[in-house]
Amino acid sequence: MEKTFSLSLENKIRSIAAISQESLSMLVQEIQLMHISKNEMLLTEGQFCKHVYFVEKGGIRTFMHNNDMKEINVNFTFDNSFTTELKSLRTSTPSAFFMQALEDTTVWLFEKDVLLALYAQSHEISNFGRSLLEQLLMEQEEHANMFKLQTPAERYQYLYDHQPAMLQRISLTHLASYLGISRETLSRIRRH
Repeated sequence: MEKTFSLSLENKIRSIAAISQESLSMLVQEIQLMHISKNEMLLTEGQFCKHVYFVEKGGIRTFMHNNDMKEINVNFTFDNSFTTELKSLRTSTPSAFFMQALEDTTVWLFEKDVLLALYAQSHEISNFGRSLLEQLLMEQEEHANMFKLQTPAERYQYLYDHQPAMLQRISLTHLASYLGISRETLSRIRRH
């Protein structure tokens, strides 16, 4: 029986790389659907990341603890977006990050070993995997550059201009942590 999957996932895959229906079907047969509840962990520090995740609906925050055990948010992933913990996934080392559902979330899981096997069977799936990895790396680079080149106020304005839905879906505490500022500083920035 053919596994059913979402049109949003198919559209996202096709937006990343050209892929035939045959290769798409091969890929879809190997993915798993998971529903996670708000605050449930998808990945914890010390676990090995073995999946690329597609958030169909909902939200995931990626965070780590600093030396004082304070949570530092490093990424938020919402509807129709891919995410993973790249270093752990690529090097098979324990993750330094946690991935937690911000709300009830529907996620498709692409298992690393299965993807690698599919790459050998289909150059289209291999191209998709390479293009997805490049996209995730560019997003990380953009985030890193934002912190190197912009002030906290400029970082907030960038999010306000480019990801306004994100600002409505995360708490001020999480947002302040993501921007690398205190809640008080964030409140001052938002007033201006």
